[in-house]
Amino acid sequence: MSWIPGLEPGCPDEIGMDSIETLIVPRARDLGSFEVRRALPAPKRQMVGPFIFFDQAGPAEFITGKGVDVRPHPHIGLATVTYLYRGEFQHRDSLGTNQMILPGAVNWMVAGNGVTHSERTSEETRKAPHSLFGIQTWVALPEDKEEEAPSFEHHGKEVLPIIEDTGVSMKLILGTAYGEKAPASVFSEMFYGDAILQPGALLPMPDDHEDRGIYIVEGSVSIAGKEFSEAQMMVFRPGDKITIAAGARGARVIILGGETLNGPRYVWWNFVSSSKERIEEAKEQWRRAEWGAGQFDLPPDDRSEFIPLPD
Repeated sequence: MSWIPGLEPGCPDEIGMDSIETLIVPRARDLGSFEVRRALPAPKRQMVGPFIFFDQAGPAEFITGKGVDVRPHPHIGLATVTYLYRGEFQHRDSLGTNQMILPGAVNWMVAGNGVTHSERTSEETRKAPHSLFGIQTWVALPEDKEEEAPSFEHHGKEVLPIIEDTGVSMKLILGTAYGEKAPASVFSEMFYGDAILQPGALLPMPDDHEDRGIYIVEGSVSIAGKEFSEAQMMVFRPGDKITIAAGARGARVIILGGETLNGPRYVWWNFVSSSKERIEEAKEQWRRAEWGAGQFDLPPDDRSEFIPLPD
């Protein structure tokens, strides 16, 4: 456990609204059993640091027997992190991983040159009514790491650094911030944290990272005297001292950012790459469905179905 640095620089009243470089209001998608809000990529902002995809799943309630079934599907050129507030997922992948992800823990899957995975509500959880609420994020890999062999790490909530100050408690999910380092093996400088703020509490953004943003999960925050409510993302101007003030109900926020990559990335379906040709190759490999003989395989214990390549 460590303490957030002093709050004197950049107190809220000293910050101008021009410190917010981009304001993103995520578009909502109804997936039938629950709603997803996608903040990244956005029309005016593809990435925040290396973070290229940001979805809020839920909150959603399921009756007995129901749940989420994301069938096996492929990825290249990225790493995924699933972080839950409520509920669970059973993660299976082509590396042979079969891992439950529970609230506050981290599943970190590096797709590299190609991996397949599924995410489903477990049979045990389906035996009773249950809920789901969480964030799923993709991190684009540096160009020289896009062809890394795929890998998977799981880190329980008890090993993630906790950073606290008056009225603020933050769990560091990925990367480095406020003198702490999360355990997942990342490939570039980044930070990704889950912060709970009591009413009126102040949170200074890390000032040692190039790109910085915040997503309001619950409650509201104020910046330069203007209030912002839940399900909004703000990306801040590099170099400015930024401090967030929680609103009257407090707030729960995700802070994220880090080193920008050497250029934009191409995104098609579940594929991310610095090369259009590499994406075309991955599309053809998935279309062929030559499991175990080509680029992709299916999870050993989830092989009865898969998501076909979109038209």
